Amino acid sequence: MGALSRTIRSVAACGLIGVSAVMVSGCGFTPLYGPTASGAQLSDVMKSVDIAIVPGRVGLLIRNELIFRTTGGGYADTPKYRLEIAVRESTQKTLVNQQGDALGGIYQLYSEYRLVRLADKKIVMEGHSNARAAFDEASSVFAGQRANRDAEERAAQTTAESIRTRLASFLSTAT
Repeated sequence: MGALSRTIRSVAACGLIGVSAVMVSGCGFTPLYGPTASGAQLSDVMKSVDIAIVPGRVGLLIRNELIFRTTGGGYADTPKYRLEIAVRESTQKTLVNQQGDALGGIYQLYSEYRLVRLADKKIVMEGHSNARAAFDEASSVFAGQRANRDAEERAAQTTAESIRTRLASFLSTAT
């Protein structure tokens, strides 16, 4: 009886997987890094995005990270789009001891972005991204500053990856 029930369960599982595959294929699911809706490779389409200058040190980190992740470090081939990013940053002190000294902090980075099609100056995609990075306040002033900078860099990398993924998702379906 045990072998029969295991066989029935495995047949049912295979049937469920088959039905799921048919349902997913009918919903228009396509792999993110395959050919785009226009037929071009996503890596080539990503190279057509010019990333505008973002003010500030953290803005520069985000921009440089996006340039590296979309073009491999070069300039946009023939720009068809321009990505504009605005950032707001803040630091919140945490873990306050009895003397009133902060023992840690959380660096918060909020960015808004929009993708502009250069042919008609139309905004074709917009969104926002949040990133937070915790850091410890050290007894040394310089170590505390370095910890804060490291948190800024981690948040910038997280933001850049979030924007790049959303950009890739949009460009893979754009014609």
